[in-house]
Amino acid sequence: MTSTQVEHESGSGAEGTATAEGYKRALNARQVQMIAIGGAIGTGLFYGSSTGIAKIGPSLIACYAAAGVVIFFIMRALGELLTYRPTSGSFADYAREFFGPFTGFATGWSYWALWVTACMSEVTAAGAYINFWWPAIPVWSTAAVALVVLFVANLVSVKVFGELEFWFSCIKVTAIIAMIVIGVGVLTFGFSSAGDTASVTHLWADGGFAPHGAWQAMLAMQGVIFAYLGVELVGITAGEAENPKQTLRKAINTLPVRIGIFYVGALIVLLSVFSWTKYTPGVSPFVQVFAQVGIPGAAGIMNFVVLTAALSSCNSGIYSTGRMLRGLAVNGEAPRPMGNLSGRSLPLPALVGSTLVMGIGVIVNVVSPGKAFLYITSVATCAGLWTWTMILAAHLRYRARVRAGLLPASDFRMPGAPVTNWLSIAALLLVVVLMAIDPDTRLGLYVWLVWFAVLAVGYQAAKRRTPTDQPLAFAQK
Repeated sequence: MTSTQVEHESGSGAEGTATAEGYKRALNARQVQMIAIGGAIGTGLFYGSSTGIAKIGPSLIACYAAAGVVIFFIMRALGELLTYRPTSGSFADYAREFFGPFTGFATGWSYWALWVTACMSEVTAAGAYINFWWPAIPVWSTAAVALVVLFVANLVSVKVFGELEFWFSCIKVTAIIAMIVIGVGVLTFGFSSAGDTASVTHLWADGGFAPHGAWQAMLAMQGVIFAYLGVELVGITAGEAENPKQTLRKAINTLPVRIGIFYVGALIVLLSVFSWTKYTPGVSPFVQVFAQVGIPGAAGIMNFVVLTAALSSCNSGIYSTGRMLRGLAVNGEAPRPMGNLSGRSLPLPALVGSTLVMGIGVIVNVVSPGKAFLYITSVATCAGLWTWTMILAAHLRYRARVRAGLLPASDFRMPGAPVTNWLSIAALLLVVVLMAIDPDTRLGLYVWLVWFAVLAVGYQAAKRRTPTDQPLAFAQK
C-alpha cells in the first residue's frame, strides 16, 4: 500500500492517533475553528484598513466583499481536496500530485517563504507594539523574546500551539464584536459625542460610494486580497486535526459568515459612525471609534489587540513553516534531516531551521528596514497568489480524474465548479495585472521572477541528490 493510500484511509483518526505522516491528531474542533477565524483576521483590518478607507472611501466595503467571494471558492476547492486526502503538506502535496514534482517543490518553498517573511515582519511589529508601554526597551530585544516564547510553545506540543491560537483569535474576535456592538448602539441610540452625526448615509453622502472612482477602487483590490493571506492556513492543520473531514468542513463552510461579520460588517459600522473623510491613515479606525465614544485607554486596548494579532500571525508562521519544510524534506526537496520527527511527533529540525531564519530576518528588519526587506516581503505577496492559484488548478485536475474514474469523489464538493474555478483564477490574474500597472507593487513581480529562477536552480540540485521518481517514505521518529 502506498503512503498516499495510507493517508487517505487514516484521514479520520481519533485524538492522539498517529497518521501516516507520523503526526498525532491533537487539534480539536474548537481549536481548528478559531484557527480558521484567526487566519482571516490580522493587523490589515485593525490598522491597515485606515489607509484603504482614505484611498477609496466606502467602496472598500465592496472590495472586501468581492475578494471574500473569491476566497470562499478557493477554500471550498481546498476543502474538497482535503476531504479526499487530508495531509499536512496540503497545497504543496496536491500541486505535486496533480502537476508534478517541480510544481510541488515551488509551491512548498514559496509558502515556506511566505510565512518566514511574514513572521519576520510581524514579530518585529510585536516588538514595536510592546514599546508602546515600555519605550526604553529596544525593539530587537522584545521581538527576539516574542519569537523565542512562541518557538518554545510550538516545541511543547501541537495542542499548545492550538490553544495559543484559540485565545489569540478570541481576543481579536472580541475586539471586532465590541466595536460593532458599540457602533450599532451609537447609530441606534445616539449616545456619545459621535451620536449627533452618526448615520448610514455616510456610506454614500460624502462624495459617493466610490468617491475616487471605480478604477481607483479596483487598484485597491490587490491590497484587499492580500489582507486575506493566512486564511488557507487551516488546510495545514489537516494532518493533526481530530476527525479532519468533519472539522475542516465546518470551518470552511462558516467562512462567508466570518467575512461578512468581521470585514464587511465591521467596515459598514465604522463608515457609518464617522464619514470616511474623518479617518486618519496610519491610525486604527477602531481606536478612533473607541476614543470618540469615551472608552478610556482606547489606544492601549487596541495596541494590545494588534499585538495579539501580530503574535498570532507569528505563532501560525512557526507552525506552518515547520510542517511545510518537513514535507519538502520527506520528498527529497530539502535537507534530509529536516524530515525527522521528535518523540512528541513534532517536526523539530524543521521548526528549529525555520525559526533561525526568522531570527536572522528580525535582525535585518531592525537594522535595515528599508528596501532590502521590501524585496524579501515581495516574495510573500506573490507566493500567496501562487498558492491560491495552485489550489484552484489542483482542484480542476482532481475533478477531471474523478470523472475519469481514477480517484474517489469527495462528498464536500466545490459549488459551481469548474466555472467558479476559472472565475476565481481570472480574479487572481487580474490582481497580478493590477500589480504590474501600479509602480509601487510592480517590484514584487520582478522579485518573484528572480525567486522562481532560484527555485529552478534549487530544484535541479535537489533532483540530482534525490531522484524525484523515487519518492521517500515518511521519516520516522
